[in-house]
Amino acid sequence: MAKQRDKISVDSYKGVRDFYPEDQFVLRYLFEHMERICELFGYEEYGASILEHAEIYREKTSEEIVNEQMYTFTDRGGREVALRPEMTPTLARMIALRSREIPLPARWYSIPNVFRYERPQKGRLREHWQLNADLIGAAGVEADAEIIAIAHGILRSMGADERNFEIRVSDRRILDAIYDEIGVENGTRAPVTRILDSRGKNKDFKDALSAALHDDSKVSALLLMLERTTSTAYLEELRTQLEHMGVRNMIVDTNITRGFDYYTGMVFEVYDTDESNRRALFGGGRYDNLLAAFGGESIPAVGFGMGDVTARDFLETHNLLPEYSPATELMLCIVERAALPHAMRLAQELRREDVAVAVNLSEKRVGDQIRQADKMKIPFVITVGAQERESGRYTIKNLSSGAEITLPADRIAEHLFSSLG
Repeated sequence: MAKQRDKISVDSYKGVRDFYPEDQFVLRYLFEHMERICELFGYEEYGASILEHAEIYREKTSEEIVNEQMYTFTDRGGREVALRPEMTPTLARMIALRSREIPLPARWYSIPNVFRYERPQKGRLREHWQLNADLIGAAGVEADAEIIAIAHGILRSMGADERNFEIRVSDRRILDAIYDEIGVENGTRAPVTRILDSRGKNKDFKDALSAALHDDSKVSALLLMLERTTSTAYLEELRTQLEHMGVRNMIVDTNITRGFDYYTGMVFEVYDTDESNRRALFGGGRYDNLLAAFGGESIPAVGFGMGDVTARDFLETHNLLPEYSPATELMLCIVERAALPHAMRLAQELRREDVAVAVNLSEKRVGDQIRQADKMKIPFVITVGAQERESGRYTIKNLSSGAEITLPADRIAEHLFSSLG
C-alpha cells in the first residue's frame, strides 16, 4: 500500500499576509491615496527589484536590521543578496548610478514591499508595503516642509482630522551638538542614537546607554540636555513653513531620533493620538550624505516611509476603513443553459462599453445565483433566459434597493453609469 503523503499546510509563512479580495481592496485604497497625493506634489513613480546587494545596507542602515532582520542568501555566483529591508539605499544607488542624467531636484515615490525578519506583532510584520517619497537635490527648509506636508496630506485625504495624529519633529544636528559638548566619540554615536530611538519601547534603555557610553555622568548629561532643548531656530522656521501649507499639528520632540544611521538633519515621526493606538505610525527625515557612500558627491535629500500595516491600523482605530466594493458592477444570471451563449455575447458588448460584467457559470437555480451576487456585494443583476433572448430587453435589478427597470441592450450601460454615479 502506497504511503500517504503529508498534507501541505494551508497556512501562510509566519509574519506575512494573504490578501483576500476585501483585504486587497483596502490595500489598493491605501495605494491610491498615497499615489494621488504624491503626484499632486509633482512626484514621479519609480521601482526596483526586491533583490539587492546586501552590502548596500551594512554601512548606512541600522545595525539591528543588518544583523538581526535582513533576509540574505548567497546566489549561485557567490554574491551575497538581500531581500530589501527598506527602499532608501536602493533609491540612493539608483540616483548615484545616473546622477549626471537625472535633473535635480528630483521628486520620486515608490510603494515597494520590504522584508524584515522580526517578531510579528501589532503594527510589525515580516513583509509589508511601504510608500517611500523622496526629494533629492534640495537642501532648504522648504524641502523638509514639503515632505512632511505630503505625509500630512495622505492621512487627511483618507478622512483623518488633524486631531487624530500629530507630527513630532526633531533634528539630528541637536544630537550632534550634544555629542560634541559631552565628548561622545564618532564611533559611539550611531549605537547611542539607536538606543535613544528605542527609549519608548525599551524600559532598560538607560542601562543600555550606560553600557554604550561607559560613563553614567555622560548618560545624565545627554538626557538632561535633550530634555532642556525645547526647540531651535530651524525647527521654528519649519513650523512656520508648515503652517503656510495648512499643516498645524507639528510638535517639537527631541526624543525623536530615528534609528537609521544615514539621517543628518530634520527627523520626524507621525503619531496616532488615540489612546488605544498611541504609537508611531511612520516617519522619515533628511539624509544628505547617503549618496556619497556610492562614490559620488553628497547630494541633499529628504524623504519618508509610510507602511501599509500601521496605516491600516490607524484607519481602523478611527473608523476610517473604506467599505468594500467589488470591481464587478453587474452579474448575468443564467435561467437555462441554452441562454449561456447569448449571455456571453451580451457581456462582451457591455464590456466594450466599459461595464465590469461577470457571467454566472455555476448552473445553480436563478435564486441561488442572485443570492451569490448579493453575497459578493455586486450591485446589479440581470437574468438571461428565453424571454430575454427573444425580446432583446433585459430587467436590471438593483440588489440594494430592489428597484427594477427593463431596457434594451444598448441602454444598459448608460443606466448603470448613472446609477453608480
